[in-house]
Amino acid sequence: MSASTVSPAVAPPAPTDQDIQGYLATGLRNRWWPILPSRFAEAAGKPVGIVRLGEKLVVWRDAAGVAHVQTDRCPHRSVALSRGVNEGDRLRCIYHGIDIGKDGTVLSVPGQPGCALEGKKAVKTFPAVEVAGAIFVWFGDELHLEPAPFVAPEQLGSDEFSSFLCYADWNASWRYVYDNLMDPMHGTFLHAKSHSMANGDMQAVFATKDHENGFLFEKVGQRDVNFDWSDLIDESVMFVRLEIPYPKTGGPGGNFGIVAISTPIDETNSANFFFRFRKVSGWQRDTWRFLYKTVLEPRHWAVLEQDRELMDGCGLGLEKGEMLYQHDAGLIRLRRYLAQQTRGQLADLLKAGKTWPGRA
Repeated sequence: MSASTVSPAVAPPAPTDQDIQGYLATGLRNRWWPILPSRFAEAAGKPVGIVRLGEKLVVWRDAAGVAHVQTDRCPHRSVALSRGVNEGDRLRCIYHGIDIGKDGTVLSVPGQPGCALEGKKAVKTFPAVEVAGAIFVWFGDELHLEPAPFVAPEQLGSDEFSSFLCYADWNASWRYVYDNLMDPMHGTFLHAKSHSMANGDMQAVFATKDHENGFLFEKVGQRDVNFDWSDLIDESVMFVRLEIPYPKTGGPGGNFGIVAISTPIDETNSANFFFRFRKVSGWQRDTWRFLYKTVLEPRHWAVLEQDRELMDGCGLGLEKGEMLYQHDAGLIRLRRYLAQQTRGQLADLLKAGKTWPGRA
């Protein structure tokens, strides 16, 4: 064949907007996501069945207390392993007694010892770590099955800070929860009667500042007055950090901070992790923790409930009816950022001849 007749390489198709939105509905991959508070899984206790990023998972602890996360499916008849028995070093399916090891290997088939199923790695096992009272799991696409190094938010992985985890499942898309977090202006209105967000101007000009791993969205000239800024940080974990100024009656430690992560459950539900922190140590740490548990925590739950009530039941497609203005620049930027990240991931998958769950 002559050079003139050689067909040019066919470029892989580009991901469509429909691909991007469909993929994002159940979460951005190649990240560590918190899936469950640590206290929900007991050592050698009953396995816990959950759904995260649209995947059915089983969470269990071995006899040494180490958390394991696997696909909630027995490889024999595809029933839920979370209905099985935790044997301390393995899960036993109650349907036919199949034993599944910590790495997903079928250890035994009691009904037919020596059958071909034994010794096979037949159950997907997810990398997991525990930080600040939560179990984090790596959700990678087909090109990133091995996890990136886990980098905890500084406020959760440093002895300089003390934190509490507030956890709640909401009937709201994870994306709308992040939109809410990147909207500081709503604090002045929705939370105006809160003990800590009654101050600040009802009119504001906002500015966006890029940094290495995300961007900051803040009110110009109103720092340390109210819920004045939101910082999207996307390293190995994607989270929003914000601070709320406290009066002296709120105890030691300066501003009250939140590290917030909304983990997708499915397209319309989310598991929400609000790590509330202050920079305190020694006796101030003890004072802050006592004050939080005895006085402040119920007030904070009341503020979260206001957010939850507004987003409750909001299905996908909310954007179609929106008429946004300058105060919404933070969530607009967030939506573009998520779309850009997703477009890159899908383009790499298509180039490698791979696909992803849910693609038509």
